Amino acid sequence: MLVDYAVRVENSRGRRRPEPQHPYRNDFQRDRDRVIHARAFRRLEAKTQVFTRRYSDHFRNRLTHTIEVAQIARTVAAALHLNVDLVEALALVHDIGHPPFGHAGEKALDAAMREHGLGFDHNLHALRIVEDFEQRYAAFRGLNLTFEVREGIIKHSRDYAPEKFPELSDYLLEQRPPLEAQLIDLADEIAYNTADLDDGFEAHMFSLQDIRDGVPVFEHFYREVEALYPDAADKLLFNETVKRMLDRLVGDLIQNTQSRLRTESIGTLQDVRSHVQRLVAFSSEVDEERRANKEFLYRNLYFSPTLSDEKVDAGVIVNSLFAYWMRNPEALPHQYQEKAQEELLPRVICDYIAGMTDTFIYEQYEHFFPQRPENRSAL
Repeated sequence: MLVDYAVRVENSRGRRRPEPQHPYRNDFQRDRDRVIHARAFRRLEAKTQVFTRRYSDHFRNRLTHTIEVAQIARTVAAALHLNVDLVEALALVHDIGHPPFGHAGEKALDAAMREHGLGFDHNLHALRIVEDFEQRYAAFRGLNLTFEVREGIIKHSRDYAPEKFPELSDYLLEQRPPLEAQLIDLADEIAYNTADLDDGFEAHMFSLQDIRDGVPVFEHFYREVEALYPDAADKLLFNETVKRMLDRLVGDLIQNTQSRLRTESIGTLQDVRSHVQRLVAFSSEVDEERRANKEFLYRNLYFSPTLSDEKVDAGVIVNSLFAYWMRNPEALPHQYQEKAQEELLPRVICDYIAGMTDTFIYEQYEHFFPQRPENRSAL
């Protein structure tokens, strides 16, 4: 039973191009399925989350991370009696606009674009993917997703100022997104804060004692688990501890959001949209625990010297290919040469690179720069 302030599929603002109702799937379920069957979604399997495959194929990639976010988001949405179908579609599509090489690739691509007075934003790129790049249907370009999913792609993780992004004027930028979109960003953070701790530990980027000393909430739960399972192996104790951390984050997000909704007397979807701030949030105590965990990961994983060579590689490869195609647009695939007749060349090159998997961009670099073995330690 949905609460009154949930998004109802029967009240959807619809698709850009109207379509007949499906006999046994509602529109948000159809959007979910269209995302899953998209080529851009499949490519997430070969895009870096934190670790490339030279470390291990056990670690998360963009696709497995996305699946974990969807699982968490569905759980939160069901507990809050929100529209689970919409939440699942948004969770599955939330990272579809990321380029190869994780955040290092995104940073390099944005820097290359800024040299031409432009920029790269993975949310905006995701919208371009679902609106135009995917070609699966004879009747239209893109996936023809509902307004609510397209709005959530744009607004789930940040607010865009209407005066700075007039091209997004269709998406109610002066209003807050529905709760279904708001919870995606925090489900994302729950997923990577716990998963990156797991992968970093497995990769020996830090020791068990490092985590116990640096993450107070981990130490609290580790002591509890150690008392329950005194003979268990360290890795199993670690697993049990991380599981409890995840439960605490999810449980607090549900309970604190419910409390905020009651305190603010939220009764309708318009109440959510017109509220002065986003309503899905952790409590102050758990948010402090989350920040401590995240700071530990920044110090010991994301900015680790061990991963610095791969970040250098990402910058070299992205910048070299971008510059090469700017000088030699005739070397682009035919369809991108055609696009460059209608759009700015830097944007077309950006679109091409952003859609690549890690494997394919390495192949392109080797093809166009066969005599450059330096700065390629990740190859």
